[in-house]
Amino acid sequence: MSAGLRGKLIELAEPLLGQLGYELVDLEFSPGRSHAQLRLFIDRPAGIAVEDCERVSREFSALLDVQDPIPSAYTLEVSSPGMDRLLRKPGHFARFVGEQVYVELLAPRDGRRRYTGKLVLADEEQIEMQVDGVAVQITYGDIDRARLVPQWPDTRRKR
Repeated sequence: MSAGLRGKLIELAEPLLGQLGYELVDLEFSPGRSHAQLRLFIDRPAGIAVEDCERVSREFSALLDVQDPIPSAYTLEVSSPGMDRLLRKPGHFARFVGEQVYVELLAPRDGRRRYTGKLVLADEEQIEMQVDGVAVQITYGDIDRARLVPQWPDTRRKR
């Protein structure tokens, strides 16, 4: 997808979702020969239910019908971000300080591009992670992608 179309879709989605009480976590667009796929990942502090996805789908679909930014046929899908949610804005990182995160850099630093560790700080400029007992600072501009590392509950029975 061109950066222009992605930007336009985000510009349309974010204000609408904000008015509805949701946050746009991510937006994916997969063009196809005859049919494209548009996916919105939404969240809110109370979490997301199926009804939330249906509401956002109805409202955003109506806006897309009026604005018509996508030149081909497409399917709109709305989902929660999941347990391994994407982190792409400083506010996303700040919300999950104390959690385990995976960060992949745009370019290697000391021969390493991937870091997994505890997120200990997130401000407007950078994050700090604790990786194997070492503090690692990373500016947002150096991050290619980042996500939460799912923490699965211990379901073993206690004896």
